Amino acid sequence: MTPPEPLKPLQPLDLGAPCACSPDRPEQAPLAPVSEDRSVLVRRLGLAAAALILWWGLYAQLLALAQYATYSVLGLERGSHLAESVEFFLYDTPKVLLLLALVVFGVGIIRSFFTPERTRRILAGRSEAAGNVLAALLGIVTPFCSCSAVPLFIGFLGAGVPLGVTFSFLISAPMVNEIAVVLLYGLLGWKVAALYMGTGLAVAIVSGLVIGKLGLERHVEEWVTKVHVDTSAEKDVELSWAGRIDAGLFAVRDIVGKVWPWVVAGIAVGAGIHGYVPEGVLASVMGKEAWWSVPAAVAIGIPMYSNAAGIIPVVQALLGKGAALGTVLAFMMAVIALSLPELVILRKVLKPRLIGVFVGVVGAGILLVGFLFNAII
Repeated sequence: MTPPEPLKPLQPLDLGAPCACSPDRPEQAPLAPVSEDRSVLVRRLGLAAAALILWWGLYAQLLALAQYATYSVLGLERGSHLAESVEFFLYDTPKVLLLLALVVFGVGIIRSFFTPERTRRILAGRSEAAGNVLAALLGIVTPFCSCSAVPLFIGFLGAGVPLGVTFSFLISAPMVNEIAVVLLYGLLGWKVAALYMGTGLAVAIVSGLVIGKLGLERHVEEWVTKVHVDTSAEKDVELSWAGRIDAGLFAVRDIVGKVWPWVVAGIAVGAGIHGYVPEGVLASVMGKEAWWSVPAAVAIGIPMYSNAAGIIPVVQALLGKGAALGTVLAFMMAVIALSLPELVILRKVLKPRLIGVFVGVVGAGILLVGFLFNAII
């Protein structure tokens, strides 16, 4: 089979392309400079403060509103399966969307400091160990999803970023993104969120180090290695603070518009589990005692692709019905980090052996996380 013609140098490569199958990440906000106007900034800050007060007032009343709608408006019988499912749905749907809007606004501002070009330059030229750690940390706040794999690989490898460092970023960006961490905090508490973030970063860092040490560069498709990314003409646009607030608002409009169907679908599944699955059933299938539950959860999670916003309400319901924490964390990591769509897209830039190594190394790390937390918690 004749390899494709080498591509012309990219000047510059757009690594923030919108992604159809994984709306975890908003499209990159327009980065046109905004003139520093104090009156504009004051208006932006005033509107943001008013919106925050309104947000807090609504968030504090969500449980009461959900109960009123369930039992007074709909007239459902307390304690019934249907009532429990409906209350769960009416409470969690606005709760998740409100949390999502708040965190995306904040992270949208942070992302205005990390354009794709700046991220690529930060990672290029680093020592391998430091590069893996930095890549995993940058994956939390930079605008990439798993389906940005092709431009990510072309751009990063073309700019001189080592293969293992690129993999650390690729794993961290979808799995340990800010949406997952904040929603876990809002729904399950800071301990679960911290455990997930810490173990997810560890999986990303160690997996990248292992892949880098194996020397698998020859298993990248030949045409990718011939692409050169010209960064000489790249310039980062400096925004005023009014412009950064606009970038946060843009991120909210973009990501909530993409994610809300996934949120509703995930919460609907979680509501069904919460209301209708008997206590103890999931404990017997996804509990600590079933040694096979962790590998089974990973195997089931890979083809069941969803994003963080869609899968976390399901995770909440599973834990509420007795599923073991380690098993559920392994399931969530597999769903987000080893998605079937991502593997299909990666085939455009990686040969099958390297894809197999990627799945094997990351899968082993996820299995270790599941077994570890089932053993200690």
